[in-house]
Amino acid sequence: MNTQEKYRQVRREAKATGTLLLALIAFWLFAGFGAYALWPEAAIGFIPLWAILASLGVWAFAITGVILLVRSVFRDMPLGDGEVSGRD
Repeated sequence: MNTQEKYRQVRREAKATGTLLLALIAFWLFAGFGAYALWPEAAIGFIPLWAILASLGVWAFAITGVILLVRSVFRDMPLGDGEVSGRD
């Protein structure tokens, strides 16, 4: 893999990560404010639904998103020039 291909891959990974971040922010806004606006009295046990979605739901969304990024977008590649030296 040459340097140009490495930069292209790094840009692709950065764009996908930024897109996931924006999706995560949008989900957090909906989960907290939107869920409260739609179902203000909804609760699971004694915990309001909006609180569960805005905390645990966001964690689940983020973990799922990262797993999808790692499996589909990210690529394992050497960051150096490919030459191995005897030094650390």
